[in-house]
Amino acid sequence: MAKIHDANASTAAIQGVTDASKQLLNNVDQSVFQHIQPYINKLYASHYGSYLAKTIFGVPLANLVAAVLVFLFVVFLRKYLTHVVTHFLRHLTAKTETKLDDIIVENLRHPIRFLFIIIALDLFFQFIFLNNRFTQLLLSSLLIFDLYWVLYAFTPAIQRFLLSYSHENRHISYELGKFIVRLIRLLVILLGLISLLYNFGINVTAFVASLGLVGMAFALAAKDTAANLFGSIALMLDQSIRIGEWVKVNGVEGIVEDIGMRTTKIRTFEKSFVVVPNSIVANTNIENFSRRGIRRIKMVIGLTYDTTADQLQRITYEIRSMLAAHEGIAHDQTLLVRFDRFDDSSLGIFVYAFTNTSDWERYLAIREDVLLKIMQIVEANGSSFAFPSQSIYVEKLPGDSCEAPAFKPASDKMV
Repeated sequence: MAKIHDANASTAAIQGVTDASKQLLNNVDQSVFQHIQPYINKLYASHYGSYLAKTIFGVPLANLVAAVLVFLFVVFLRKYLTHVVTHFLRHLTAKTETKLDDIIVENLRHPIRFLFIIIALDLFFQFIFLNNRFTQLLLSSLLIFDLYWVLYAFTPAIQRFLLSYSHENRHISYELGKFIVRLIRLLVILLGLISLLYNFGINVTAFVASLGLVGMAFALAAKDTAANLFGSIALMLDQSIRIGEWVKVNGVEGIVEDIGMRTTKIRTFEKSFVVVPNSIVANTNIENFSRRGIRRIKMVIGLTYDTTADQLQRITYEIRSMLAAHEGIAHDQTLLVRFDRFDDSSLGIFVYAFTNTSDWERYLAIREDVLLKIMQIVEANGSSFAFPSQSIYVEKLPGDSCEAPAFKPASDKMV
């Protein structure tokens, strides 16, 4: 019963729009026809009346010429008439503080210009006495289309409002605002189509009442599309990713360019364009690099084995002090510099710190500066960096006497 009541209410609203459009067509231009037609009738009584009374497709020549001239006259003046109407509307909106009404007026220019085309067509049909069901159906359909075009022209202002609101209220994201505007536009388009169906005599009540069953059938037949739609809603409400952020989703890493109603579009660092269904994005692990705020520096510095314990202690202390005083290092995060291991060919010093920025270019600059200062510290303390090497020791060479030493060192050999 509730569905039938809602369907009847929707039908009544749509019928109101259709009846209003027909009433507007009956009243908007009758005075023009009534003022011009008497002058045309006088032409029929003139010296050239016999020629002007000749019919073409059953229409008197004078009326046909008048119909064409009136149509061209309105079309020619529609730009000027649109300017007059919009100028008047701008005069009204100038008294308000908000800019949203100015956006609405700017987007109303096209439907207003189209309205004068409809008026020109209506006058054309009246002057050729073509006022039948087909012309009325055509004109009323065009007017219904124009009325919903007017409603559609409000959506840019709504989007502008939601965008400004999302900047002031972080719980409303820019992507969610775009999604709401898309739903409003889709609703306007659907209502416009239903109004046109009603205008053509199609039973809209049964159509609206069947939307519930159609929706169930659609969900079963297109469950992946429905899953993507709900996934997009979950993403926008959760705000786990936003446009412009650097993310890694399902093995795809790059910058988010758009979050749509069905898919999320990511531009990889190889500049390829990857489209990921929102159902996958909403149900997989998301690594969001843009929300780190800091970036990690992690390395092991290998010094040669001829470095003494005192040198190793001084180098470790100076590197730790350098990082603690560095302006690019996050001092409230973990900072570790420790002699960590005996490697095969080096003494390893473990360095662990975080930069105070997540910007990649700034991070590379800080890391470069840290590495250069570490090199200066190592060189200043008389040590050097190790490289992979191997020493071979031979116990006894062939042909040596018994008095040969038990071990004989050989020169180092690069790996």
